[in-house]
Amino acid sequence: MLTRRPALFKILALLVAAAILIPLAHARWASGSWPAALTVDVTEPLGKVSDWIIDNRDGHPLFLYFFGHISHAVVLSVRAVYLVLLALGWAGTTALAALIAWRAAGVKLAVGTLAALATCGLLGMWVPTMQTLALMAVAVLASVVLGGLLGLAAGLSDRTFRALRPVLDTMQVLPAFAYLLPVVLIFGIGVPAAVLATVVYAAPPMARLTALGLRGADKGVLEAVESLGATARQRLLTARLPLARKEILLGLNQTIMMALSMAVIASVIGAAGLGDRVYQALASVDVGQALAAGLPIVLMAIVLDRVTAAAGSGDREHGRSWTPALIGLAVVAAVAVGARLAGALLWPASWSVEIAPTVNKAVGWMTDHLYSGVPVIGGTADWAGHFTSWILDPVRAGLQGLPWYAVLLLVAALAWLIGTWKSALTAALAMAAIGVLGIWKPSMDTLSQVLAAVAVTLVIGFAVGIAASRSSRLERVLRPVLDVMQTMPQFVYLIPVVALFGVGRAPAAAAAVVYALPAVVRITTQGLQQVSPAAMESARSLGATSGQQLRQVQLPLARPSLLLAVNQGVVLVLAVVIIGGLVGGGALGYDVVFGLAQGDLATGLKAGAAIVCLGLMLDRVTQPSRAARKEDA
Repeated sequence: MLTRRPALFKILALLVAAAILIPLAHARWASGSWPAALTVDVTEPLGKVSDWIIDNRDGHPLFLYFFGHISHAVVLSVRAVYLVLLALGWAGTTALAALIAWRAAGVKLAVGTLAALATCGLLGMWVPTMQTLALMAVAVLASVVLGGLLGLAAGLSDRTFRALRPVLDTMQVLPAFAYLLPVVLIFGIGVPAAVLATVVYAAPPMARLTALGLRGADKGVLEAVESLGATARQRLLTARLPLARKEILLGLNQTIMMALSMAVIASVIGAAGLGDRVYQALASVDVGQALAAGLPIVLMAIVLDRVTAAAGSGDREHGRSWTPALIGLAVVAAVAVGARLAGALLWPASWSVEIAPTVNKAVGWMTDHLYSGVPVIGGTADWAGHFTSWILDPVRAGLQGLPWYAVLLLVAALAWLIGTWKSALTAALAMAAIGVLGIWKPSMDTLSQVLAAVAVTLVIGFAVGIAASRSSRLERVLRPVLDVMQTMPQFVYLIPVVALFGVGRAPAAAAAVVYALPAVVRITTQGLQQVSPAAMESARSLGATSGQQLRQVQLPLARPSLLLAVNQGVVLVLAVVIIGGLVGGGALGYDVVFGLAQGDLATGLKAGAAIVCLGLMLDRVTQPSRAARKEDA
């Protein structure tokens, strides 16, 4: 009987395990926090490793003849791209970008690209924009090559696919900050570390989607090509790659967007450009300057997303005529030469508009009138304070006060109920690793912020998703808003919350909620809309009300999509809660920033390892395994 009802079997097994293990653990370690006897002090060995790397970075053969050459090649590549952009001048660069957009998606996007780059210049951010573009160009090229080769190997070899899949799954759930520390340890602060961290972060979607496209190619077409006597190489070039074109270009789109997001975050480790301007402005709570640098990031994200998405859709067909493209390149060359002869390579300073004072005045007015004292509803500072004292503080106190073995058992129970025993073991070991590292309390602080932000995200996201699934008009209104929100890098979300709420844990949670909402709303809407029309019609024919149809038909049938929405919401919230350490979020995010800023890599690496473990645990707890999905079916 129990084998036929696996959920009941799991619950009974967990109760038995709890009845045995909890008394034993309580008798041996009665403390609520992780016991000191079970910790391993890695600060000293990590400090020694860090000191050895720093002492030998300029003389050891490994650095001189391997890492040194990589670092030098990255610096030269970024500098070369940057000098090319400067040589084209603002007019030539703008014309070239508009030409690419026109060829990819048409006149409208070309005009939008012109407007976006012009806005970057008007805001006085032309040089930082070119610095970010140069870094991105090198990082994207390397990510595409690396991800493409890995995807090609995984697409053609089952063994490689099985080996790479868990690695790519793990990398997909890790917050961006987790990638910074290892490269800083090897390459130090600067452009090489920023580029290589961006490559590691942005390559997985290219690898995953390339493998997906190659493995999902039409079997009938492949068999037809093989029957004609084509070799393996000919089948790859003439059938597999063309059939996987859309997936590969979608991988390029995702790689570019993730590279932009990481290139902005990499300002923390010395990457110049727009991200550095935002970081410096946020550090001094200069919202106006942060917005002036943040707007070009948003515009770049929108333009790059639209251009690559249009190229991947294949809607525009230009035939084999190269005449328009050649004419366009001639125009770009003429514009660039004209700008150079006129001595106008950089955006004219007289054409720039300073918006920071106006924005800061608006923020000052908000501080005086909206932060507190607003009748009935209270001000934004009041909201932040109430959220901190009523939700964040109690959740943190509860997690930190809960016995550590109870936390492990609870995590294992949730992971096993939704997945398999392997998921439960992975989640429990990940949490245990946090305790062994000796940073249990900061990790519980971060986890409390994640749980609070996820709860708000899911309440709002499910409500909006349900409403959008039932109203085509609302869905049409939300679609462009969600598109824009999903293209913006994580860093940008910190700007408006700092303007509204100041600094602290509540603003970090608010930024996480806003960042994760689009994915939750979109997945929920699509899941509910894809419920079988026959099932809905059957419910209506039986006289079910609208609410009954939702509760008894749509939500149960859309359960896989809703679980995916929860999983994505958790992963995205964790990513921004960590970055919230820059605006007073504290906990692990602060430890990472402190370690990077002060050169205390032992503190930063421990926090980074804890972030990785939290990401793994939260992913396993919220994502059902394939076996569990088969059980549900």
